[in-house]
Amino acid sequence: MTRRWLIVIGVVLIAALLAFPLRGVVHQLIVVPLSYLLWLLGLIYLVLPQALWWVGVTLLVLFLLGKSLLIEIKTPRQPVPISRIERGKVESLAVAMQKTKRGIYFKWLVANRLGKLAHHILQQRENGKERSVFAPLVGEGWEPSTGLQQYLEKGLHGSFADFPNSGYKYFIRPPKTSLDHDVSEVIEFLESNVNIRAERS
Repeated sequence: MTRRWLIVIGVVLIAALLAFPLRGVVHQLIVVPLSYLLWLLGLIYLVLPQALWWVGVTLLVLFLLGKSLLIEIKTPRQPVPISRIERGKVESLAVAMQKTKRGIYFKWLVANRLGKLAHHILQQRENGKERSVFAPLVGEGWEPSTGLQQYLEKGLHGSFADFPNSGYKYFIRPPKTSLDHDVSEVIEFLESNVNIRAERS
């Protein structure tokens, strides 16, 4: 006799031994409620008209058939590619300038782009000679004001992490930094140096 049969016989014996002392509990907890539920369902079946049952069965069958047909007809959806708007350098700079009131990061972002532009202008003034991006923004005929020079240097060689957050907090105006220089003055200075380069050419 295999081990499986021994286990089956053991389970049957244990169930037989427990069936007699627990028959009252089983009768009260399982047999009586189940009998009442079946009697109640039979009563509902007899009370409701047969036409209503047929309508319910018909609607259920139609629902199942329609659902299966829709699954077969349904075609796989093609992922719609999300087109991102690519902005030019001028447009990106204009967008960043509009956001400068939000905090120091956008102020530094504008200063960084103008600092890179200043570096590019100085490189062109030296006839395209290689110029390190870490070199100071100085050159022949390059004469910005002290504040303007600090603005460009901080934008090119600094980081927004070097400054405290300049956003408005509790209606208190934050202290000014070198990144609060008038951007229009910086742009006019860079334009004038581009014009000087064009006249020399």
